Amino acid sequence: MIPVKNGGALLGEVLDAVLAQEARWPFEVIVMDSGSTDGSVECARRRGVRVECIAPAEFGHGKTRNRLAALASGKFLVFITQDAKPADRQWLTNLVQGCDADPSVAGAFGAHLAYPQARYVTRRELEAHFAGFGQALSVVRLEDADRFSSDAGYRQWLHFFSSNNACLRRSVWERLPFPDVAFSEDQTWALRAIEQGYAKAYVPDARVYHSHDFGIWETLQRNFDEARSFRKYFGYELQGGLAQALRCCLGLARRDWQWLKTQPGRRGGKLLLLPDAMYMGLIEAARVLGQYLGTHHQRLPGAMQRLISRDQLLQTRG
Repeated sequence: MIPVKNGGALLGEVLDAVLAQEARWPFEVIVMDSGSTDGSVECARRRGVRVECIAPAEFGHGKTRNRLAALASGKFLVFITQDAKPADRQWLTNLVQGCDADPSVAGAFGAHLAYPQARYVTRRELEAHFAGFGQALSVVRLEDADRFSSDAGYRQWLHFFSSNNACLRRSVWERLPFPDVAFSEDQTWALRAIEQGYAKAYVPDARVYHSHDFGIWETLQRNFDEARSFRKYFGYELQGGLAQALRCCLGLARRDWQWLKTQPGRRGGKLLLLPDAMYMGLIEAARVLGQYLGTHHQRLPGAMQRLISRDQLLQTRG
Protein backbone atom coordinates (compact mmCIF):
# COMPACT_ATOMS: atom_id res chain seq x y z
CA MET A 1 0.00 0.00 0.00
CA ILE A 2 1.42 3.30 -1.11
CA PRO A 3 0.31 6.85 -0.30
CA VAL A 4 1.18 9.04 -3.28
CA LYS A 5 1.36 12.68 -4.23
CA ASN A 6 3.36 13.68 -7.31
CA GLY A 7 5.54 10.59 -7.26
CA GLY A 8 7.36 11.53 -10.44
CA ALA A 9 9.30 9.10 -12.62
CA LEU A 10 10.49 7.16 -9.58
CA LEU A 11 6.92 6.04 -8.81
CA GLY A 12 6.88 3.91 -11.95
CA GLU A 13 10.12 2.21 -10.90
CA VAL A 14 8.73 1.57 -7.42
CA LEU A 15 5.51 0.06 -8.77
CA ASP A 16 7.40 -2.11 -11.26
CA ALA A 17 9.63 -3.42 -8.47
CA VAL A 18 6.61 -4.17 -6.28
CA LEU A 19 4.72 -5.95 -9.05
CA ALA A 20 7.80 -8.06 -9.83
CA GLN A 21 7.93 -9.56 -6.32
CA GLU A 22 8.33 -13.35 -6.23
CA ALA A 23 5.90 -14.16 -3.45
CA ARG A 24 4.43 -17.62 -2.87
CA TRP A 25 0.99 -16.13 -2.27
CA PRO A 26 -1.12 -13.56 -4.12
CA PHE A 27 -0.88 -9.94 -3.07
CA GLU A 28 -2.71 -6.74 -3.94
CA VAL A 29 -1.24 -3.30 -4.58
CA ILE A 30 -3.26 -0.23 -3.63
CA VAL A 31 -2.30 3.41 -4.17
CA MET A 32 -4.04 6.31 -2.45
CA ASP A 33 -3.37 9.57 -4.25
CA SER A 34 -3.92 12.92 -2.57
CA GLY A 35 -3.95 15.41 -5.41
CA SER A 36 -1.18 14.53 -7.84
CA THR A 37 -0.81 16.78 -10.87
CA ASP A 38 2.11 14.98 -12.53
CA GLY A 39 0.40 11.91 -13.95
CA SER A 40 0.99 9.66 -10.94
CA VAL A 41 -2.59 8.35 -11.02
CA GLU A 42 -2.29 7.41 -14.68
CA CYS A 43 1.14 5.87 -14.05
CA ALA A 44 -0.34 3.50 -11.47
CA ARG A 45 -3.48 2.66 -13.44
CA ARG A 46 -1.48 1.80 -16.56
CA ARG A 47 0.09 -0.96 -14.49
CA GLY A 48 -3.24 -2.33 -13.35
CA VAL A 49 -2.82 -1.02 -9.83
CA ARG A 50 -5.90 -0.04 -7.85
CA VAL A 51 -5.93 3.71 -7.23
CA GLU A 52 -8.14 5.59 -4.79
CA CYS A 53 -8.10 9.38 -4.75
CA ILE A 54 -8.64 11.82 -1.90
CA ALA A 55 -8.44 15.60 -1.71
CA PRO A 56 -5.12 17.03 -0.47
CA ALA A 57 -6.84 18.40 2.64
CA GLU A 58 -7.93 14.87 3.58
CA PHE A 59 -4.38 13.53 3.75
CA GLY A 60 -2.80 12.58 7.04
CA HIS A 61 0.16 10.28 7.57
CA GLY A 62 -1.75 8.07 9.96
CA LYS A 63 -5.32 8.37 8.72
CA THR A 64 -4.39 7.86 5.05
CA ARG A 65 -2.57 4.65 5.91
CA ASN A 66 -5.58 3.57 7.95
CA ARG A 67 -7.81 4.16 4.92
CA LEU A 68 -5.47 2.08 2.80
CA ALA A 69 -5.47 -0.71 5.36
CA ALA A 70 -9.26 -0.72 5.49
CA LEU A 71 -9.35 -1.29 1.72
CA ALA A 72 -6.96 -4.25 1.86
CA SER A 73 -8.03 -7.83 2.43
CA GLY A 74 -4.83 -9.55 3.52
CA LYS A 75 -3.70 -10.91 6.87
CA PHE A 76 -0.62 -8.70 6.65
CA LEU A 77 -0.55 -5.03 5.66
CA VAL A 78 2.59 -3.84 3.88
CA PHE A 79 3.37 -0.14 3.54
CA ILE A 80 5.99 1.66 1.50
CA THR A 81 6.23 5.17 0.11
CA GLN A 82 6.41 6.47 -3.44
CA ASP A 83 10.19 6.86 -3.22
CA ALA A 84 11.01 3.54 -1.49
CA LYS A 85 12.01 1.05 -4.17
CA PRO A 86 12.34 -2.67 -3.25
CA ALA A 87 15.96 -3.72 -3.70
CA ASP A 88 15.18 -7.23 -4.95
CA ARG A 89 12.34 -9.63 -5.71
CA GLN A 90 12.41 -11.25 -2.27
CA TRP A 91 11.70 -8.01 -0.37
CA LEU A 92 7.99 -8.69 0.15
CA THR A 93 8.42 -12.32 1.20
CA ASN A 94 11.19 -11.45 3.63
CA LEU A 95 9.21 -8.61 5.20
CA VAL A 96 6.00 -10.61 5.68
CA GLN A 97 7.87 -13.63 7.01
CA GLY A 98 9.62 -11.35 9.49
CA CYS A 99 6.29 -10.01 10.70
CA ASP A 100 5.06 -13.61 11.04
CA ALA A 101 8.19 -14.75 12.89
CA ASP A 102 6.42 -14.68 16.25
CA PRO A 103 2.70 -14.40 17.13
CA SER A 104 3.45 -11.46 19.42
CA VAL A 105 4.93 -9.32 16.61
CA ALA A 106 2.68 -6.37 15.85
CA GLY A 107 4.78 -5.13 12.96
CA ALA A 108 8.09 -5.46 11.18
CA PHE A 109 10.29 -2.97 9.38
CA GLY A 110 13.12 -3.45 6.93
CA ALA A 111 16.41 -1.78 6.10
CA HIS A 112 16.86 1.32 3.95
CA LEU A 113 19.64 1.56 1.41
CA ALA A 114 20.96 4.74 -0.16
CA TYR A 115 20.36 5.13 -3.85
CA PRO A 116 23.58 4.64 -5.87
CA GLN A 117 23.75 8.35 -6.71
CA ALA A 118 23.35 9.44 -3.06
CA ARG A 119 25.98 11.47 -1.24
CA TYR A 120 28.66 9.43 0.46
CA VAL A 121 27.72 10.84 3.88
CA THR A 122 24.08 9.92 3.30
CA ARG A 123 25.12 6.35 2.52
CA ARG A 124 27.28 6.10 5.62
CA GLU A 125 24.53 7.50 7.86
CA LEU A 126 21.98 4.96 6.65
CA GLU A 127 24.44 2.10 7.00
CA ALA A 128 25.33 3.11 10.54
CA HIS A 129 21.72 3.65 11.58
CA PHE A 130 20.36 0.30 10.44
CA ALA A 131 23.48 -1.57 11.57
CA GLY A 132 22.37 -0.62 15.08
CA PHE A 133 19.45 -3.06 14.75
CA GLY A 134 21.70 -6.00 13.90
CA GLN A 135 22.54 -8.10 10.87
CA ALA A 136 19.92 -10.83 11.40
CA LEU A 137 16.18 -11.01 11.89
CA SER A 138 15.40 -9.84 15.43
CA VAL A 139 12.26 -9.74 17.54
CA VAL A 140 12.30 -7.27 20.43
CA ARG A 141 9.83 -6.26 23.11
CA LEU A 142 9.73 -4.27 26.33
CA GLU A 143 11.59 -6.36 28.90
CA ASP A 144 12.98 -3.75 31.28
CA ALA A 145 10.28 -1.34 32.43
CA ASP A 146 12.61 0.65 34.69
CA ARG A 147 15.11 1.23 31.90
CA PHE A 148 12.28 2.05 29.49
CA SER A 149 11.07 4.84 31.77
CA SER A 150 14.52 6.27 32.56
CA ASP A 151 16.66 5.68 29.45
CA ALA A 152 15.51 7.72 26.44
CA GLY A 153 18.00 6.01 24.14
CA TYR A 154 16.66 2.57 25.00
CA ARG A 155 13.10 3.80 24.57
CA GLN A 156 13.86 5.30 21.16
CA TRP A 157 15.55 2.09 20.02
CA LEU A 158 12.50 0.09 21.08
CA HIS A 159 9.94 2.24 19.32
CA PHE A 160 11.88 3.08 16.15
CA PHE A 161 9.77 2.01 13.20
CA SER A 162 9.51 3.13 9.60
CA SER A 163 6.34 3.06 7.53
CA ASN A 164 8.54 3.69 4.49
CA ASN A 165 9.16 -0.07 4.60
CA ALA A 166 6.89 -1.88 7.03
CA CYS A 167 4.46 -4.73 7.54
CA LEU A 168 1.69 -4.74 10.18
CA ARG A 169 -0.27 -7.72 11.38
CA ARG A 170 -3.83 -6.94 10.40
CA SER A 171 -5.37 -8.30 13.61
CA VAL A 172 -3.19 -5.89 15.60
CA TRP A 173 -3.91 -2.95 13.31
CA GLU A 174 -7.65 -3.50 13.81
CA ARG A 175 -7.15 -2.99 17.55
CA LEU A 176 -4.36 -0.46 17.22
CA PRO A 177 -4.63 1.67 14.06
CA PHE A 178 -2.14 4.37 13.17
CA PRO A 179 -2.68 7.51 15.26
CA ASP A 180 -3.86 10.66 13.51
CA VAL A 181 -0.77 12.76 14.17
CA ALA A 182 0.98 15.40 12.09
CA PHE A 183 4.24 13.44 11.75
CA SER A 184 5.98 10.28 13.02
CA GLU A 185 2.81 8.20 12.84
CA ASP A 186 4.96 5.06 12.54
CA GLN A 187 7.03 5.58 15.68
CA THR A 188 4.02 6.81 17.62
CA TRP A 189 2.20 3.63 16.64
CA ALA A 190 5.18 1.45 17.55
CA LEU A 191 5.50 3.09 20.97
CA ARG A 192 1.87 2.30 21.74
CA ALA A 193 2.30 -1.27 20.52
CA ILE A 194 5.39 -1.82 22.65
CA GLU A 195 3.68 -0.32 25.69
CA GLN A 196 0.73 -2.69 25.17
CA GLY A 197 2.99 -5.73 25.26
CA TYR A 198 3.50 -6.43 21.57
CA ALA A 199 6.87 -7.11 19.97
CA LYS A 200 8.35 -5.64 16.79
CA ALA A 201 10.65 -7.28 14.28
CA TYR A 202 13.56 -5.93 12.27
CA VAL A 203 14.16 -7.66 8.93
CA PRO A 204 17.53 -6.65 7.46
CA ASP A 205 16.91 -8.68 4.28
CA ALA A 206 13.73 -6.73 3.46
CA ARG A 207 15.58 -3.86 1.85
CA VAL A 208 14.37 -0.83 -0.05
CA TYR A 209 16.26 2.00 -1.68
CA HIS A 210 15.18 5.09 0.19
CA SER A 211 17.40 8.12 0.71
CA HIS A 212 17.31 11.88 0.32
CA ASP A 213 20.13 14.29 -0.38
CA PHE A 214 18.27 17.32 0.91
CA GLY A 215 19.67 20.78 0.33
CA ILE A 216 20.36 23.20 3.16
CA TRP A 217 16.82 24.64 3.49
CA GLU A 218 15.16 21.25 3.02
CA THR A 219 17.43 19.75 5.66
CA LEU A 220 16.38 22.42 8.14
CA GLN A 221 12.70 21.83 7.31
CA ARG A 222 12.90 18.06 7.62
CA ASN A 223 14.66 18.22 10.96
CA PHE A 224 12.23 20.82 12.23
CA ASP A 225 9.33 18.46 11.51
CA GLU A 226 11.05 15.52 13.17
CA ALA A 227 12.14 17.43 16.26
CA ARG A 228 8.73 19.04 16.66
CA SER A 229 7.01 15.65 16.50
CA PHE A 230 9.49 14.11 18.94
CA ARG A 231 8.80 16.95 21.39
CA LYS A 232 5.01 16.78 20.98
CA TYR A 233 4.47 13.03 20.95
CA PHE A 234 7.41 11.60 22.89
CA GLY A 235 8.64 14.45 25.09
CA TYR A 236 12.18 14.28 23.64
CA GLU A 237 14.37 17.34 23.29
CA LEU A 238 16.68 16.74 20.34
CA GLN A 239 18.40 20.06 21.04
CA GLY A 240 17.77 21.40 24.51
CA GLY A 241 20.00 24.48 24.42
CA LEU A 242 22.24 26.51 22.14
CA ALA A 243 25.47 25.24 23.69
CA GLN A 244 24.37 21.64 23.15
CA ALA A 245 23.34 22.46 19.58
CA LEU A 246 26.74 24.00 18.82
CA ARG A 247 28.59 20.98 20.19
CA CYS A 248 26.37 18.70 18.16
CA CYS A 249 26.97 20.67 14.98
CA LEU A 250 30.74 20.60 15.43
CA GLY A 251 30.67 16.89 16.20
CA LEU A 252 28.67 16.10 13.07
CA ALA A 253 30.96 18.26 10.91
CA ARG A 254 33.99 16.45 12.32
CA ARG A 255 32.36 13.08 11.68
CA ASP A 256 31.58 14.03 8.06
CA TRP A 257 35.17 15.14 7.50
CA GLN A 258 36.45 11.79 8.72
CA TRP A 259 34.00 9.93 6.50
CA LEU A 260 34.79 12.00 3.43
CA LYS A 261 38.48 11.22 3.83
CA THR A 262 37.67 7.52 3.45
CA GLN A 263 35.48 7.95 0.37
CA PRO A 264 36.46 5.38 -2.29
CA GLY A 265 37.95 6.89 -5.41
CA ARG A 266 38.80 10.17 -3.68
CA ARG A 267 41.83 11.77 -5.35
CA GLY A 268 43.70 15.02 -4.84
CA GLY A 269 44.10 15.14 -1.08
CA LYS A 270 42.62 17.50 1.48
CA LEU A 271 42.30 20.51 -0.82
CA LEU A 272 39.67 18.79 -2.93
CA LEU A 273 37.95 17.55 0.20
CA LEU A 274 37.39 21.07 1.50
CA PRO A 275 34.43 22.04 -0.75
CA ASP A 276 32.58 18.84 0.17
CA ALA A 277 33.39 19.28 3.84
CA MET A 278 32.31 22.93 3.85
CA TYR A 279 29.03 22.08 2.17
CA MET A 280 28.37 19.24 4.61
CA GLY A 281 29.18 21.65 7.44
CA LEU A 282 26.33 23.86 6.22
CA ILE A 283 24.06 20.83 5.95
CA GLU A 284 24.85 19.84 9.54
CA ALA A 285 24.29 23.40 10.74
CA ALA A 286 20.88 23.34 9.05
CA ARG A 287 20.12 19.98 10.62
CA VAL A 288 20.93 21.15 14.12
CA LEU A 289 19.16 24.50 13.70
CA GLY A 290 16.05 22.68 12.46
CA GLN A 291 16.19 20.37 15.46
CA TYR A 292 16.60 23.32 17.81
CA LEU A 293 13.65 25.20 16.30
CA GLY A 294 11.52 22.05 16.28
CA THR A 295 12.34 21.26 19.90
CA HIS A 296 11.28 24.77 20.91
CA HIS A 297 8.46 25.11 18.36
CA GLN A 298 6.03 26.40 20.99
CA ARG A 299 7.99 29.63 21.10
CA LEU A 300 7.41 30.24 17.39
CA PRO A 301 4.32 31.86 15.85
CA GLY A 302 2.07 29.48 13.95
CA ALA A 303 2.79 31.25 10.66
CA MET A 304 6.52 30.69 11.11
CA GLN A 305 5.99 27.02 11.91
CA ARG A 306 3.98 26.60 8.72
CA LEU A 307 6.72 28.36 6.75
CA ILE A 308 9.45 26.11 8.13
CA SER A 309 7.58 22.80 8.00
CA ARG A 310 8.45 20.81 4.87
CA ASP A 311 5.69 18.30 5.61
CA GLN A 312 2.97 20.94 5.72
CA LEU A 313 4.28 22.46 2.49
CA LEU A 314 4.17 19.13 0.64
CA GLN A 315 0.66 18.41 1.88
CA THR A 316 -0.75 21.74 0.70
CA ARG A 317 1.24 22.21 -2.52
CA GLY A 318 -0.33 21.04 -5.75
